[in-house]
Amino acid sequence: MRVMLDTRKTVEQNAAAYFERAKKLRKKLDGAKRAILTAQSRMAEQTKTAPKEKEQHIPAREKMWFEKLRWFVSSDGFLCIGGRDAATNENIMKKHTQPGDLVFHTDMAGSPFVVVKAEGKPIPQTTLDEAAQFTAVYSRAWKNGFSFLEVFCATPDQFSKEPNPGEYLPKGAFMVRGKVTYFRPPVEAYIGKDEEHRVMCAPKHAVLQHCTTAMAILQGNDKPSDVAKRLAHMFTASVDDVLAALPSGGVKLGKEVKRNSLEQQHHANNHKEQTN
Repeated sequence: MRVMLDTRKTVEQNAAAYFERAKKLRKKLDGAKRAILTAQSRMAEQTKTAPKEKEQHIPAREKMWFEKLRWFVSSDGFLCIGGRDAATNENIMKKHTQPGDLVFHTDMAGSPFVVVKAEGKPIPQTTLDEAAQFTAVYSRAWKNGFSFLEVFCATPDQFSKEPNPGEYLPKGAFMVRGKVTYFRPPVEAYIGKDEEHRVMCAPKHAVLQHCTTAMAILQGNDKPSDVAKRLAHMFTASVDDVLAALPSGGVKLGKEVKRNSLEQQHHANNHKEQTN
């Protein structure tokens, strides 16, 4: 250990100078310790008094059978269901189609079969347009960044598991024969939570007919899991339910849209007139 001495002073004077300097440093150290303790005490007090973030209460409910599938309720009140993969596509076509229903599909591999459940009623054009758009959104057109996609519609009896000679139909694939109707909907979607606390992703007017608030879902580069967490907090819903409703591929949130009660009531009145 080296000690610097002032040669102009005696040993006693040097010792006294070091002693005084040590006292000053000790006072500064004690002051710094007191400041740290005071700051820690204040932080602890603020932590105690700070309002705690409320835990979200997600209402418990029994899920409907169709919630395992892709689904939405059209703005005219028709249930529309779609496959999530080859197995559910096969299941829908074999077990959930009846005469009067309409089936939507695309020529793009990996597209869902979407069935509009007629329940004995004529299906309005609005529902047909929404079902076509729903089919496009959950096809690979979303992941591939398409703005529009050609979708066709046919009756259940036009679909068959019998391939053409020399061809093979894998699981989830069907042959369609006869005349079909074509649509070219935009690949756009909105998401909201309906009065039954179900998260629904579908065309804009369908979502606003059943949900008070809708968020635009756009094609993007955000992770679906990150977007699902934000929406789950916004809707007071489970992350899993939101994630299950989102299209496959990158997404991003667009603008929030509120339901216009007068506009929706006008639409409902028109629907009553059409069905009476």
